[in-house]
Amino acid sequence: MARHFDEALRPVALTNGQFSLLMSLNRPKPPGMGEVAALLAMDRTTLTANLKPLERRKLLTVSVDESDRRSRRLALTAAGRALLAKAMPLWESSHAAVERRLAGSDPDRLRADLRVLS
Repeated sequence: MARHFDEALRPVALTNGQFSLLMSLNRPKPPGMGEVAALLAMDRTTLTANLKPLERRKLLTVSVDESDRRSRRLALTAAGRALLAKAMPLWESSHAAVERRLAGSDPDRLRADLRVLS
């Protein structure tokens, strides 16, 4: 599945994991690193490593949390939001193709089963 979505997102130079990471930041208030790590089921070290290439591309910013100087907040930049806007139709189209290939099965059940495994 990851390769399928990696291929779909290739035109915008994102991987499936990078798309998920950017989507996790697409909210009104910048989330903390711990919150994003928990949402994506990864440790903070892995999250930090995955943030760096996106930060270099100026798609997101990492800033000090003003309420707790030890913590960091993650936010999409204008460039990050614009790239997500380009990527979303690609992801939706690819997702629809997967759903069509699963015709006759229960995609919601598959997602629920995969969540249990994660």
